[in-house]
Amino acid sequence: MADFSVAIRTYNGAKRLPKILAALKAQSLADISKPDAFEWEVLVVDNNSTDNPQAIIEQYGQGWPNCSLRYVLEPQQGASFARRRALLEAKGTWVGFLDDDNIPQAHWLAEAYHFGQAHPQAAAFGGQIHAHYESPPPAHFERIASFMPVIERDEVICFTCGWRAMSNLVPPGAGLVVQRQAWLTHVPEVLTLKGPVGASLSQKGEDTEALLHLKKAGWEIWFNPKMHIYHQIARHRFELDYLRRFFEGVGLSRYTTRMIGCAPWQRPAMTLLFMASDIRKLLHHVLTHGICLDLVATCERQLIVSSLWSPFYTWKQWLCR
Repeated sequence: MADFSVAIRTYNGAKRLPKILAALKAQSLADISKPDAFEWEVLVVDNNSTDNPQAIIEQYGQGWPNCSLRYVLEPQQGASFARRRALLEAKGTWVGFLDDDNIPQAHWLAEAYHFGQAHPQAAAFGGQIHAHYESPPPAHFERIASFMPVIERDEVICFTCGWRAMSNLVPPGAGLVVQRQAWLTHVPEVLTLKGPVGASLSQKGEDTEALLHLKKAGWEIWFNPKMHIYHQIARHRFELDYLRRFFEGVGLSRYTTRMIGCAPWQRPAMTLLFMASDIRKLLHHVLTHGICLDLVATCERQLIVSSLWSPFYTWKQWLCR
């Protein structure tokens, strides 16, 4: 058993892997008491890529530091399947999830380990996500930045305390650290939302679904501002077609995540309440922004409309199974 596992999910990201592996190789463990006794590993989960990421892993494994670097293939595409495979293969008490476009800061691993040790009742915690843009973001991007995700805040936050406990607010999956056994015990083996599958974005929300199951089981979920990763945001992610599909996928996931905390008998009434809320948001958006929308307003409206449609979309998916 190791203290910590870093799990990198990759899909056709062979060109991106060297940068993240170099950042992990340079992790500073000086702040960990008895760093020589600290055991960690790096696990690369290939989600059925076609660009041979295994060759990159074999190349880097030759000069790797005092931890293991392993390659695992998960042939069933979908971020949720890759996450599950990582947890089954990982040896660490804690597992830190990174995508192949997430570059951890030099103290990310040490800060994650310290936070986990200090919060034994936490099942998961995220950290700050800074953006490295390949091209400048659109005007007013800050209104949708948290979805990309870009998260920059300095305070420690408990998502299962106070008013946040009444909401579905949880940290995003990028840079998320989870207690392995808590996830395997309380998160369903097969989630309703599969996450990105190839180029498809219709099943977004898989990390939120998993975290809400942990929250429902009584575990704590936190935000640790001392953990920093740098999200490499490619130029194509600001193209209208991509953004429409992205926010449509986020919106269509809303019914699934909204119902996790509801008992079956509560769901009809809660569905109507959520739909009424979405209609109110849509009317407010139309009155505020009108019909001629800029890129960010288009994303916001797509999210609201897809959230409103999400119960019907989900019921249709159930009927087609």
